[in-house]
Amino acid sequence: MRRNELDYILSTLLDFNPEVSDIIFTVDRPLQVEAAGQLLPVPITPPIDRLTPFQTEMIALNIIAGNPRLTEDLQRTGSCDSSYTLGDRARFRINIFSQRGAYSIVLRKLNAQIPSIPDLNLPEVISEAAKEKTGLVLVTGATGSGKSTTLASLIEEINATKPIHIITLEDPVEFIYTQKMATINQRELGADFDTFSNGLRAAMRQAPKVILVGEMRDRATVEIALSAAETGHLVFSTLHTIDAGQTINRILGLFETEEQEQVRYRLADTLRWVISQRLAPKVGGGRFPIIEIMGANLRTKESIMQGESEGKSFYEIIDASQTFGWRTFDYSCLDCYKRGIITEETALFFASKRGTVTRGIDMIKKTRGETTSNISDLRMTPQMDRPKPPAIPVSLKLK
Repeated sequence: MRRNELDYILSTLLDFNPEVSDIIFTVDRPLQVEAAGQLLPVPITPPIDRLTPFQTEMIALNIIAGNPRLTEDLQRTGSCDSSYTLGDRARFRINIFSQRGAYSIVLRKLNAQIPSIPDLNLPEVISEAAKEKTGLVLVTGATGSGKSTTLASLIEEINATKPIHIITLEDPVEFIYTQKMATINQRELGADFDTFSNGLRAAMRQAPKVILVGEMRDRATVEIALSAAETGHLVFSTLHTIDAGQTINRILGLFETEEQEQVRYRLADTLRWVISQRLAPKVGGGRFPIIEIMGANLRTKESIMQGESEGKSFYEIIDASQTFGWRTFDYSCLDCYKRGIITEETALFFASKRGTVTRGIDMIKKTRGETTSNISDLRMTPQMDRPKPPAIPVSLKLK
């Protein structure tokens, strides 16, 4: 297989559905794309009913293109990360991995244009993260929840408004920024630096005002990120955590018990925003972001330093701070349900506390005049229609 043949296959897969987010090549499966969260087989000419081990290996080799680092990673660790450009049409973030003696390839489609925060249907308050001068901003969520895109929109907002130096450390480089007011240097893991911790340590000597770290994977990276935030830098990064509370616990869990008290104080001083994301299926197709947002105030700092307790959980703090634009996942689910963006079942599925969302949905239904129960036709039985109790025999009365 030559590169032009691979480009033809990728173009055909992209043409199949405008909502394509991922392309998957797996042995014994047809060509597949993921659109709106569902895998769909794609017909192609000449037909490929089931991919063979040879075909997936040829695709993998075309993507690696003889790169010695990627080849070594694939042989040594069983997987490698790369990127691929399809002319002017699309860019992909790629993971190649071995399974049962063959190779599989997953390509995540990246937007050619960096979307703005309104384009992503994100709350306006998220723009406040781009206005911070120093500190730590974390975007969290599961794989495929749109973390990288949200970070790119924040960096692009800074790029358009501030004449400062920005350094990004990525694995691989996903979005290509156009130099605007800011000066942006994008570095790729493996090609430009060996580990995130070393890349971040070097970035401290490269005079940036903003540093984007693709992912905080280990203790060393977290420690240097905290140091960077403490020394006047604005640091953006991601974590694979589901909400604000788990984010704090994940960071603390990377350190020894005797170190955690000091880390709590450092984190309380530097953490500015935690933005957690989930992508929910929309009514009528497509996906919509369900967002949890937590900023920094005295209550969050206290809970970070002393730990969560009754009445001081991060959920309760966020819920009580809705006037500042903060929101829990439950609030976002109810808001999307009220606006008709998602169904009741979807709202309950993505909720943090199902009971809270269930009660909220019932209140929304009542304001609409809808029924909140399947039980109907209940009525009181009139006194005259009620059956009379059986008469007591005289013999039993005498006893």
